[in-house]
Amino acid sequence: MIVVRTDLKMGRGKTCVQVAHASVSSLEEARRSRSEWVEEWFRQCQKKVVLGVQSLEELLDLERKARDLRLPCYLVSDAGLTELEPGTITALGIGPAPSALIDRVTGHLKLL
Repeated sequence: MIVVRTDLKMGRGKTCVQVAHASVSSLEEARRSRSEWVEEWFRQCQKKVVLGVQSLEELLDLERKARDLRLPCYLVSDAGLTELEPGTITALGIGPAPSALIDRVTGHLKLL
């Protein structure tokens, strides 16, 4: 699951790059902590879903909830080379993990 801040009004390309950062980095977190979830994710066609939130506060709340459930996750902080100031938090990757657990964190959000 990848959650992106919509309040930043990033361009399409920038958004895609932030989603990619979140996806890859969250996968690496999962590989270190829950390799069995990663293996299952690969067996199930590597599902990815991109959702949106409207603020940094919402994104940080989701990260807290994911960490409380011990889900692998990664918060993306932009390098600031193009559209955003350095250190701007743009996205959150969660998982791979069982859908039922991720849904407890993101089940109320809309697709981006």
